[in-house]
Amino acid sequence: MQIPFDIFTYIAIAVLLILFLSSAIKVLREYERAVVFTLGRYTGVRGPGLILLIPYIQQMVRVDMRVVVIDVPSQDVISRDNVSVKVNAVIYARVIEADRATIQVENYLQATSELAQTTLRSVLGKHELDDMLAERDKLNNDIQEILDQQTDAWGVKVANVEIKHVDIDESMVRAIARQAEAERNRRARIIDAEGEEQAAAKLVEAAEQLADHPEAMTLRYFSALYSIANERSNTIVFPIPGDLMNLIGQALKPSPANQDK
Repeated sequence: MQIPFDIFTYIAIAVLLILFLSSAIKVLREYERAVVFTLGRYTGVRGPGLILLIPYIQQMVRVDMRVVVIDVPSQDVISRDNVSVKVNAVIYARVIEADRATIQVENYLQATSELAQTTLRSVLGKHELDDMLAERDKLNNDIQEILDQQTDAWGVKVANVEIKHVDIDESMVRAIARQAEAERNRRARIIDAEGEEQAAAKLVEAAEQLADHPEAMTLRYFSALYSIANERSNTIVFPIPGDLMNLIGQALKPSPANQDK
């Protein structure tokens, strides 16, 4: 039995139609965009959703518009005070203009990573080690601003930069520990000196008040006796006020009449 030639023709047409539709119909997800080229020339950005292309005449490049995480490898950095450290960071970036990210740069992820490495060394090299450890947020903002300006021509937005680790040599760690201990001792001495100064000022003020009011000294005398009496001791020393000693001395001094006899 011979199959009519028309059936083969229909089958060939159906196969060609399927191939045509498969190469012409493209579906883009919500986070994807298609940069379309017609005969090699840029003709626009399409998507998301269903788009139609002319096979062999139009081609497209898919671009992911989501935020990507770029891990910056550990970099050897020499700080302004000549301390060698190893610093690594992480970058959060996303494509905001799909056409620029495709046309202006070959691989925007690699380009952003390489630029981040050089920027990290350049920015941190201008600061001292203490700034790297204490002002990390400020350094993150400085690096982010520089990267964002440089990658704007590529249609890439650097949203955030985070310095993850600052690795210091073991000898430098010990030196920093000694410095911190010396700083704590200095502060402790300053606090002790300030306390002594305040205590001395209060003693002077109390002495002036007692001098102006002698009866207050008598009250302090009785208060001291009460405190001594409450202590468990075999020996009790009674303090004698100075004015009492003066009275005793005057009483024991012979009168002029007795001296004449």
